[in-house]
Amino acid sequence: MEVIHKIGRRKTAVARVYVAKGKGNITVNKKDMAEYFTTGTLQYKVNQPIALTNNDGNFDITVNVYGGGITGQAEAIRLGLSRAMCELDPENRAILKPEGLLTRDPRMVERKKFGQKKARKKFQFSKR
Repeated sequence: MEVIHKIGRRKTAVARVYVAKGKGNITVNKKDMAEYFTTGTLQYKVNQPIALTNNDGNFDITVNVYGGGITGQAEAIRLGLSRAMCELDPENRAILKPEGLLTRDPRMVERKKFGQKKARKKFQFSKR
């Protein structure tokens, strides 16, 4: 098996995921995953596609991720991994699709409008 390369995105985060045969090591930006994602919730999000498809410890995963915050990055990695698992075995699609792991979340931050404090919030009006 050669290296499988997939891209996942969430908000402004972009993750390039490389999957190869191995012992189950996950490296994110040249750091161990547990070191990069310190909370259990984020680690769970990254491991979700691997656990659902019963591929724990079968593949070495290398990820380059940039942009966005830590949660957006974790969810971008999750999408990239889900796409890679589908390429490995097309039957994995039936497992991941109902969980919503193959859907690109389109929600982005709304831009700030001129003459307003934020995207929707207005400046306070005072009657003097």
